[in-house]
Amino acid sequence: MDFIPVNEPLLNGNEKKYLCECVDTGWISSEGPFVKEFEQKMGAKARRKYGIAVANGTAALEVAVQALGIGEGDEVIMPTFTIISCAMAVTKLGAIPILVDSDIHTWNMNVDEIEAKITPKTRAIMIVHMYGLPVEVDKVLDLAKRYDLKVIEDAAEMHGQSYRGKPCGSFGDISAFSFYPNKHITTGEGGMVVTDDEELAERCRMLRNLCFRKDVRYVHDEISDNYRFTNLQAAVGLAQLERLEEFVERKRTMGKYYTEQLKNTDGLILPVETTDYADNIYWVYGIVLDRQVETDNRTMQKLLAEEGIGSRTFFWCMHEQPVYRKQGLFQGEIYTNAEYLARKGFYIPSGLALTQEQMERVVTAIKKIACRDFGL
Repeated sequence: MDFIPVNEPLLNGNEKKYLCECVDTGWISSEGPFVKEFEQKMGAKARRKYGIAVANGTAALEVAVQALGIGEGDEVIMPTFTIISCAMAVTKLGAIPILVDSDIHTWNMNVDEIEAKITPKTRAIMIVHMYGLPVEVDKVLDLAKRYDLKVIEDAAEMHGQSYRGKPCGSFGDISAFSFYPNKHITTGEGGMVVTDDEELAERCRMLRNLCFRKDVRYVHDEISDNYRFTNLQAAVGLAQLERLEEFVERKRTMGKYYTEQLKNTDGLILPVETTDYADNIYWVYGIVLDRQVETDNRTMQKLLAEEGIGSRTFFWCMHEQPVYRKQGLFQGEIYTNAEYLARKGFYIPSGLALTQEQMERVVTAIKKIACRDFGL
């Protein structure tokens, strides 16, 4: 019996054709023509004027935060339930993440907690759209306007998603995408910063390229990393972008199938299908174990693996990260919803290459485990 991976990308479009063009022309570096084309088309998809392609999604966040001038002692409000890249982009600059809990239903940050966390040191709010549904953006933008704060949008998981009809990636001062293999659009590794601010875009371009001065190469007024993005990556990205609408529809079809098959299974809390501002895009199909279920997500991962099914646990909370505890951050902070999601949440195979037969096997395995091990 073949093992079903948690994700497998779909690469049967023009990826090979465009990659061959890179090889045939010799344009394989960050100087190649596909890079600029991918930046323009991805930026346009997010209704942004400027796109700046970088090495990965973490780099996109780091460039975005640094480009805004955030630094030592500044505070950035963000969810505790997210990937460490979000907090790391802030702490690397000497700034301080200020955390909020999760909304237990959508798994996104609880925007109603943000205002109470604003202080004179607050410089920005980082919104992170989680797993398939966007954050309630309007509430965040209103707070940012009232308190004169920057908004950084992490849209890493939201290719093709929208909030009240506007594309994710179009909100706030600057937005970041990831093109890791489990994203709707992949370039293997890769990321992009998008913005409408010309000066901010130019600063991002400088930051991705070691901060070379525009007038004299190899002269640097500040320090940054090499975050460049290759023509090979852009070639794959363009082929993927051509099929984004198809991929979104495919994901939603998969999500609806899983929900229909699992909705009556005791012990499982399934993703919210729709809200008044967005329909779920199912970047991944997440499941949360009911509080009555003694099994945690790591045990569930092992049980699924025994059935030949790949899965992955949800993110671990920032306030519980050992590396930040060692640094004295977040001492005594408790976020009950996020802690629950981190211990009870996991996602099942939902990559774009997943077949109907594989989904049926996944459903059968989950029902078997629920019946045998949950004891409800």
